Amino acid sequence: MIVTLGACGSSDGGDTQEGDPIVIGVSLPLTGDFSEPGKGVQQGYEAWQKIINEKGGLLGRQVELKILDDQSNADRVVADYEQLIGKDEVDLVFGPFSTRLVVPSARVAEEYGMLFVEPAGAAKEVFEQGFKNLFYAAPAVANDHYNHLAEKILAMPADQRPKTAAYAAMDDPFAQGTAYGLKEKLEAGGVKTVVNEVYPPNTTDFSGIAAKIADSKADVLVGGSQYQDGVNLIVALQQLGYQPKLAAFSTAPTNPEFASAIGNKTEGVLSPTGYSQDAPYESNKEFVEKYTAQFGKAPEEDQANGYTTGQVVAAAVTAVGCAEQGECQQKLVDWVRANTVDTVVGPLSWDETGKPKGAHMIQQWIGGDIKIVLPEDVKEAEFLYPKPAW
Repeated sequence: MIVTLGACGSSDGGDTQEGDPIVIGVSLPLTGDFSEPGKGVQQGYEAWQKIINEKGGLLGRQVELKILDDQSNADRVVADYEQLIGKDEVDLVFGPFSTRLVVPSARVAEEYGMLFVEPAGAAKEVFEQGFKNLFYAAPAVANDHYNHLAEKILAMPADQRPKTAAYAAMDDPFAQGTAYGLKEKLEAGGVKTVVNEVYPPNTTDFSGIAAKIADSKADVLVGGSQYQDGVNLIVALQQLGYQPKLAAFSTAPTNPEFASAIGNKTEGVLSPTGYSQDAPYESNKEFVEKYTAQFGKAPEEDQANGYTTGQVVAAAVTAVGCAEQGECQQKLVDWVRANTVDTVVGPLSWDETGKPKGAHMIQQWIGGDIKIVLPEDVKEAEFLYPKPAW
């Protein structure tokens, strides 16, 4: 499947379009296991394209996105980037969704010497490959997503602090990274692991895992989830009457459908996030306003990470003054490595592995809405513990 998105500026865009468009190649999981977040990233890319083209494009040229569907398949994503870079000779590339797809596609980009800014490869293994051209366009990697939550839990008085924890994670580097990053920190602080389950990405029946967790009576429940798996696990636990004092899921709670999917029993559920629609960053107000006008709803984190990818690449292209294959790409890489970019998720900078130098905020469902509760300096509500019954 090929989705080609041309210039989205005004109909008489000739005033701002000088020469051929800048073509950006992308492969995304528009079908398959990662299609829901993949489509979210696509919308973020499309929003960025529309806004940049309305402002005259990049280097006075309109921007065109050429998007292929990798079907959530690692072999397919490799073939897609080979085609986009080698055959189609796109000027620039954006990364796909999911660590499983980022690592193989980043190898292709590096072989061709292309700048590779990606929105969703957050697992630590991404940054252990020795990539020189890769940069993750978000505040923190998966293993650091829960840092603020771990600090909060371990700072509780001894008589209040949870003593046991249960972990259930999808067999996916990102999902496991978020869950196990917290697991490592809680274990080091004396919170005992009583359940540790890993399940395949296509799992739909969570009755067995839920029974183990319920039987353990763990104080803390941590789900290394995407979306549907997190919902299915919670529903299975609800049916068994299990009530943890704290429940945290890596991405599911930020999905707009989450509340209705679990019977609106969301109170106290936690999730890390690298993005807030209310964030005070200069470009975020414009993003939220124009994205909402374009798609009829406000952006979520997947869309914001896609948009941020565009912002990082645009900053490099504008600063360096070029956008094509060849020597230009190394100039773009060098610029990103040496600079900080202001984005809708805040100022981003990177270490030598492409890892961002930040931390995620912690959100919690309170009073029927999800609000930032950690860290203290950006909180919208007080941290709620223990969690009310669901």
